[in-house]
Amino acid sequence: MFQYEFYQQHIRALGIVAIVVSLGAWSLDWFDVVYKCPYCRVQRSVIGLLGLVMLSGTSHFIVKYFSTVVGFFGLSVASTQHFRGWLRVHKGEFEWYSPFYLDSFLLSFLAICIIVAQVWIVCLRKPVSS
Repeated sequence: MFQYEFYQQHIRALGIVAIVVSLGAWSLDWFDVVYKCPYCRVQRSVIGLLGLVMLSGTSHFIVKYFSTVVGFFGLSVASTQHFRGWLRVHKGEFEWYSPFYLDSFLLSFLAICIIVAQVWIVCLRKPVSS
């Protein structure tokens, strides 16, 4: 499971998982379960868009370029949100949100990990031989 080939062989299934995660996060927003955070909205949208790209069967340069641009945008937003959490830690103002698994500090870190993984998987996809 920790071999790169595993992720390339299951790229479409991983794309579906990313879309489900994105839609699940959006549904929490739509039903007012979580705060309507602009950082979070960008991150969940980027994860969903990259999931759609993962469903496509192409490894064309333009697809990789689009994925990189969108991914870096989402990554910069997630990094900004996560850094703001570290500023609160440094100032001694940090407290975990209750429930902790909805805390923006934790979720922004997970978004960073997911977005980087998605961009790598898309950009390192090998062309399908004809």
